[in-house]
Amino acid sequence: MKIFYAVQATGNGHISRAMEILPYLKKYGEVDIFLSGSNSGLPLNDNVKYRSKGLSLFYSGTGGLSYRKIAASLAPLRICNEVKHLPVEQYDLVLNDFESITSFACRYKKVKSVNFGHQASFMSNKVPRPGKHDLMGEFILRNYARASKYVGLHFENYDDFILPPVIKKEIWNAEPTSKNYITVYLLSYSDAVLSKYLSPLTNYRFEVFSKEVKCKTVSGNITFIPVDKDAFNNSMIGCEGIITGAGFETPAEALYLNKKIMAIPVKGQYEQCCNAAALERFGVKIITDLSHDFESQFYQWILSNDQIPVNYFKDTRTIISNMMERATVREDEFNYAAEGLLWE
Repeated sequence: MKIFYAVQATGNGHISRAMEILPYLKKYGEVDIFLSGSNSGLPLNDNVKYRSKGLSLFYSGTGGLSYRKIAASLAPLRICNEVKHLPVEQYDLVLNDFESITSFACRYKKVKSVNFGHQASFMSNKVPRPGKHDLMGEFILRNYARASKYVGLHFENYDDFILPPVIKKEIWNAEPTSKNYITVYLLSYSDAVLSKYLSPLTNYRFEVFSKEVKCKTVSGNITFIPVDKDAFNNSMIGCEGIITGAGFETPAEALYLNKKIMAIPVKGQYEQCCNAAALERFGVKIITDLSHDFESQFYQWILSNDQIPVNYFKDTRTIISNMMERATVREDEFNYAAEGLLWE
């Protein structure tokens, strides 16, 4: 079987998941990767056959999106040309992890595809949403990477096509400890803004993962560390808690490690608001931004014991096996009766 695997390279979560998935996916056939996006901090350590600048998100440095940078990166003529020439018709299976050019190419060439990943789960109305719905956000989640079939990943089994999160083997096999430091992964904030709010918390040390530094840099109670998969895994395994955006991969792995989580959704990113609504059900501390009362919110969070442990995650081999079964059989042939077994 020839498999076309489109990976979104906006941020690091999609790439991190792809690196874990690929060894298991290759057991089903030859895999060619299409990497689309231009602002990830992690390399994809595999053979990438196709590349594109794609459609990428950029951040303001103060916790939100930079619409100016996003608009400046748009190139409609290039995207149209890539849609026409992307050879999706040459493959037996097209897997799409929320990548728009592949979606357009499949629709243009009338090729069936499978949207596999976290964003696919939002095709279900049963997935948690914030109290205030965002019509444009809903439209983007449902139409940015349209496909013939959807296999989602989420924190819980909200619907019958949603599987558990993919947990990296380094996290799966870890024995977590709790040391006197907090891991911080907030790439939508600049180092200067983070330093302003973290420096006064002198009773705690912070390991901040940064796109701005080239080497480990210590400033008072803050250690700034370049974004690196192994360094981040080790930091999260040993931390007392983690402050992060309301993405998917990092909160899922932190839940698996039973770490305290404070999540700050990226302003203007509706998917993160939805994830925050889901995380609140686990007792995760959600704040809207780094505000003037951050210090009191921090101590309230770090001294609390409100978070609910989880124990339902499954190994990547099982998840990929289940996904491939869904991806390669007709919908009317699939036996949903056994689906609950994956979450037990």
